Amino acid sequence: EKVGVLATKDGKPTVVEYSELSKSMASAKEGGKLKYGAANICSHYFAMDFIKDTIIQNKDVPYHAARKKIPVWDRKKKETITPDEPNGVKLETFIFDVFPLSKSMAVYEVDRSDEFAPVKNANTDGATDTPDTARKLMSDMVKKWLTDAGANLG
Repeated sequence: EKVGVLATKDGKPTVVEYSELSKSMASAKEGGKLKYGAANICSHYFAMDFIKDTIIQNKDVPYHAARKKIPVWDRKKKETITPDEPNGVKLETFIFDVFPLSKSMAVYEVDRSDEFAPVKNANTDGATDTPDTARKLMSDMVKKWLTDAGANLG
């Protein structure tokens, strides 16, 4: 799944982006579970003092290189086209890039089906992580709550 994973680097908490994990690391198992399976679902809480005194003051967060399909102007067709393959590199920073700056941090592990319904893409046929798939995940969760509480949805 295209999510970063929580890890430690040089003794500090960090998130390794999915695009930065090798295929062997992404599929590595330990004790029957993914070795790097602590997905970062981006539900973060920060103290205001940390934001004001540390994050805003620190401009040295790393950039992540993301290969992207960047729309370009086609002179012959006289229209903007989106290539089938990545044709450029976008430098990105993420909110979790500040984790190594923290003096203390806690991670709360949750059940994916109860807490994670990502929206990363538009609604199109066969697409995942869309508003429609998130809505279905949330609806399924509420149905489970209701049936667990004894409701008959038949």
